Amino acid sequence: MAIIRRMAKKQKKKQLDNTIAQNKRARFDYTLSDKIEAGLVLQGWEVKSLREGKVQLTDTYVHIKNGEAWLLNAQIQPLSCASTHFVTEPGRPRKLLLNRKEIAKLQQGVEQKGYTAVATALYWKNHLVKCAIALGKGKQTHDKRESEKERDWNRQKQRILSHDHR
Repeated sequence: MAIIRRMAKKQKKKQLDNTIAQNKRARFDYTLSDKIEAGLVLQGWEVKSLREGKVQLTDTYVHIKNGEAWLLNAQIQPLSCASTHFVTEPGRPRKLLLNRKEIAKLQQGVEQKGYTAVATALYWKNHLVKCAIALGKGKQTHDKRESEKERDWNRQKQRILSHDHR
């Protein structure tokens, strides 16, 4: 009976921690809206590297070309024990799996002045890798300062509230 409970706890932990990588810089640089979930076309070595967490999403964006969406500037580093038969290209463009309506929505959003499609996170959904995409409008420096002040104030409020509850 105890063994079954332990196994159930381990499975719950795996389900909660399904995020591979986040693009925190995008939340700082852009005001995000219109979130879309997309599949990702990957090679075998890339999936193994994602399982190890060797990915960087900083400065990634989505480019639409010939009716297809491509993820650019995502860096997936190959494992040191990778096979020598494969030519590993860490920064190659990766195709995103979206339907026509979603691609049209992204295209329409990107054509507006000041908007860009940004990858905000990579995560596991069952056994598949998904990419969270959002339309972002660039923030100016005073907007960035304002969001930083708000974040600091929220952090201070949490400290004060947790101190009062002790």
